[in-house]
Amino acid sequence: MLGVMREATFGELKVRLVGGEDRHGGGDGPLVVLMHGFGAPGTDLVALPRVMDVPRAVRFAFPEAPLALPAAYGAGRAWWMLDAAALERAIASGEPRDLRGEDPEGLAAARDAMGEALEAMVAELAPRGLALGGFSQGAMLATELTLQGAGALEDAGALDGLALLSGAFLAEARWRPRMAGRAGLEVFQSHGEQDALLSFAAAEALRDALREAGLSVEWRPFRGGHEIPMGVLDDLAAFLRRVLPAEEDEGDE
Repeated sequence: MLGVMREATFGELKVRLVGGEDRHGGGDGPLVVLMHGFGAPGTDLVALPRVMDVPRAVRFAFPEAPLALPAAYGAGRAWWMLDAAALERAIASGEPRDLRGEDPEGLAAARDAMGEALEAMVAELAPRGLALGGFSQGAMLATELTLQGAGALEDAGALDGLALLSGAFLAEARWRPRMAGRAGLEVFQSHGEQDALLSFAAAEALRDALREAGLSVEWRPFRGGHEIPMGVLDDLAAFLRRVLPAEEDEGDE
């Protein structure tokens, strides 16, 4: 999959494209936009479609976060910077972080940059359906973009599905009042019961808040940590097959 990806720039972000009729983002099929987590390179999730059972027409876009991290992270990047000391304390204590009371500095800038990129992707690629998601910090940004509803997501009907892989409940005071505006949206949410970085209980709280606001959440807990196991990818593929528009019948008028 890495060998057939195409790189392009949308807004100010580099994006890797795979899938579609030509296997590097071509055609007019649905688009799945997945954002990587903190500390990962922009190519981190690109190989996932290789093991996901979705129609050939489905295209995947993998944006690269705008912030380059110090050399200790290799080619790692970030959507916004984390409080490294707080992260180390959480790991040392064995208590994963519950971020419901935090609205991170840099989140708004990440939202604006990704919102601009997403709007450019939708305009140029003209997908027949759209799903948005990510892993860890990428899942948090996907939630922020969805609830903020800016740009390409201003119309609630523009988004067919939201995929949250080991994300977190951020900015509860701001997020919760916005959830009802996305009532009816299909959501796939997974989280490891032994996640040492992000609280499983807080993920359950996010699930419950979304459901109470009228979103349809497919909840996929698993025995594991901060990761994306194969079983989750199988279920995510099934979710995408269900929520994205089916390939048009060439015999239809």
